[in-house]
Amino acid sequence: MAVPGGSGPAPAPSRADPRGDPFLRTRFAVPTRPVTFLRRDRLAGHLDEGRPTPLTVVHGAAGAGKTLLVADWVSARDGPVAWLTARVADKGCGTFWAYLLEALRVAGVPLTPEVGFPTEPGRVHEALLTRLAAELSARSTPVVVVVDEYDRAADPEIADQLEFVLTQAGHGMRLVLVTRTEPLLPLHRYRADGAITEIRNAELAFTPDEAAELLALHGLRLSADDVSALVERTRGWAAGLRLCALAAQAEPDPGRYLKEFEADRTTIADYLLAEVLKRQTAGTQDLLLRVSVLERFCPDLANALTGRTDAEPVLAELHRENAFVEYLGHAWFRLHPLFGEILRAHLRVRCPGLEAGLHRRAAHWLRRSGSLGETLGHAAAAHDWETAAGALVGDLAIGEIFTGLHVDDLSELFSGMGSEPAGPATDLVRAARALSRCDVERGLSRLRRAAQDLAARTASSEDDADDLAAARLSCAFLEALAARLTGAPARAEAAARAAEQLQHDVPGKLLEAHPELIALLLTHLGSARLWAGRVRDARAALTTVVDSGRAGATAPARQECLGHLALIDHLLGWPGRAERKALATVTAVRGGSPPPVPGPGLASLVLAAVAVDRDELDRAEAFLDAAADARSLPLDPVLQAGRSIVTGRLCLARGDPRAALEAADRAVVAEVASPWAAAHTAAVAAAAHLAEGRPGMAVELLTEESDGDPLCLVTAAQAELAAGRPGAAAALLDGVRPQGHLGPAIAVRAALVRAQVAGDEGDLAIQHRLVAQALREARRERLRRPFADAGPWLRPLLRTASLHALAEGWLTPGPPTPGGPARAGERPPPPVVEELSERERDVLRRLAQMMSTQEIAADLYVSVNTVKTHLKSAYRKLAVNRRHDAVRRARDLGLL
Repeated sequence: MAVPGGSGPAPAPSRADPRGDPFLRTRFAVPTRPVTFLRRDRLAGHLDEGRPTPLTVVHGAAGAGKTLLVADWVSARDGPVAWLTARVADKGCGTFWAYLLEALRVAGVPLTPEVGFPTEPGRVHEALLTRLAAELSARSTPVVVVVDEYDRAADPEIADQLEFVLTQAGHGMRLVLVTRTEPLLPLHRYRADGAITEIRNAELAFTPDEAAELLALHGLRLSADDVSALVERTRGWAAGLRLCALAAQAEPDPGRYLKEFEADRTTIADYLLAEVLKRQTAGTQDLLLRVSVLERFCPDLANALTGRTDAEPVLAELHRENAFVEYLGHAWFRLHPLFGEILRAHLRVRCPGLEAGLHRRAAHWLRRSGSLGETLGHAAAAHDWETAAGALVGDLAIGEIFTGLHVDDLSELFSGMGSEPAGPATDLVRAARALSRCDVERGLSRLRRAAQDLAARTASSEDDADDLAAARLSCAFLEALAARLTGAPARAEAAARAAEQLQHDVPGKLLEAHPELIALLLTHLGSARLWAGRVRDARAALTTVVDSGRAGATAPARQECLGHLALIDHLLGWPGRAERKALATVTAVRGGSPPPVPGPGLASLVLAAVAVDRDELDRAEAFLDAAADARSLPLDPVLQAGRSIVTGRLCLARGDPRAALEAADRAVVAEVASPWAAAHTAAVAAAAHLAEGRPGMAVELLTEESDGDPLCLVTAAQAELAAGRPGAAAALLDGVRPQGHLGPAIAVRAALVRAQVAGDEGDLAIQHRLVAQALREARRERLRRPFADAGPWLRPLLRTASLHALAEGWLTPGPPTPGGPARAGERPPPPVVEELSERERDVLRRLAQMMSTQEIAADLYVSVNTVKTHLKSAYRKLAVNRRHDAVRRARDLGLL
């Protein structure tokens, strides 16, 4: 501590400072709190807790509420409080101490003449500080000395002198420093000794509850969500909240104003520009303006945008000064949101056209050393689509266009990319976006152009080689997807082989960072194989994905593969296995919650098929509706054919063969035909012909399409029986041999048809045995539909004692519960509340055809919301709540 020499005490204090100027009395006045001031008990309590510590530091940004907090706290104290606003600290240490001594005297703290008084603005006698500390240490009760705006005391000599007096005064003095920056005191020592109380910027920020109270004091009442959004935008900054509240009071719709205000057009901008930006040097102002385009920044990135090399100490000093530069850790910083918003607007005015160039520089720097998301954001902001697409493809992240948390963000980000520039990366991204919307024609044209360009390219450096390998692997991935969507299994196999070779050329870190790409590629391969009827090969690819681990990025692919595996089990007649796999696509819910329901796609479709097998038709319809909303999944031939088949089977179960035929006739466009899709579609159509009394057409249809499919053979045998040809039926059933991979859904139907043949041939014992076998097989899986489809010959048999015992409780009603109510008969339908409009009837007719809401909307050339409105009105008029109930009521009333 530098203290000038001298021996005697200074002259007695006067009413003027060492410069001869009179004391400014406002420097000793405790600031008055406005009527809208909010006392925050948590902060006042923190200050109270610090009474045993000699030093309290309240430091935060401009407008953080520091001064008013301490002013409110001291107003509630009984003891003496000396208040000094240290705007004179830059006039020299002598002037500072003269003002501090005067503050003590104004506060009523008696000081003897021996303490003395500074005589020179820039010098203070060591004896003065010693005598002051001695007199303070002799006090029985401590005096609280508050130095507001202490950040103006930049002279280290003042800090040394203040620390000397504080240490020597002991329990006679408690020092409270209110400052924007950390004071130049040995704070580490005070912290180690537990001798300091600190309230920092983060603690000064208003909580949502406090912000709501503050707004209420201004006459504003907002919802909790709106308050939280305002606190998030202002970071709980006191001045920002108060200025927003004052501005909102003058608006006709305060709530809307607080949601939508433009910070650069408010008094907040004036405050921050004057209190923060203009206090900085020209170079620092330029740095702040340039980094305002960044969400976060490190010194090297700031240097890249400014062309300077000293950003690190500048940013550290801005943070230390609480100049609205927040430290995130690991050398990364960010601007306060409102400050950043205002700086960006200021940048556009001061440097028109510079913003795009800054975004481009940031994108190039981040491409080399930063995160992909930030690279994409800055490249898009600069309309540098070549860099954006190159980063996405080069990082092997093109799969994120189809799956994961960033699907919507990437869709919005690349929506601004036009037809130029043309290059492999941009063409691959355009192809991916087209294929994600199932626009196969446009996607394939872009994909072919990218493939030709990539084939002709060679790498000029190691980085180029990595980017080229990633682009070629991305191209193979998209080729597999296009092959899946077009039902081209051979092309999917070729793409998978190419991808397997290319994986060796791609850096392992990229494959580890983006496992979703290979998972999705194998999903597409498995789907294409399944369409081709290569069940074993499809299962191998799909199982590889399911067993690949539990990485979050591959979760959607694993769920989709489970849906395909569930479909395979269903096609092979194993409804229980199919159901378990379909339900495994849903994350387990907490106990007590309703049963989980899968989202759109094959899982819901399979559950609908299983529900039809169990004759749970309402449940089947609900699952079918869920499956129809597959906007986020590839609408490939497997899904289209599966939907037609399950819809047809549900129509048959509802007793509507015409709708079943319409469902079966829906064309599925694919390069190659699918054997299982053709067989199951033929089985639905044949069953519809049988239901309408055309067994000959059913037999003809199945003869053309069966190709040895067990379900077709069983359905054909039913048709031959209906045509009166039991011998032909028996011959067909001989082709359905017991096989280990065929499940009970097929075995039960075959056993029932064999039982009918045996009955027609008069062999009642065999018939009885076959029905019993079917009941035992079906009971485990709760397969009720095969018995409902078998025909009237079965009902008398089920009444026999031995067979009734096997059917009771799951297929036929069990005995009535003792003391329970008798089973009521069918009640007549309630009358129509109001006549249906013609448009409501149009919607109902399509509903009866098992069309989804989206399909009805497209067919009627109206919006989905319009269809939903008509449905709600029709439900109300028909006094129903479900789709199938509405159709049934409409039929009962002759409306369909």
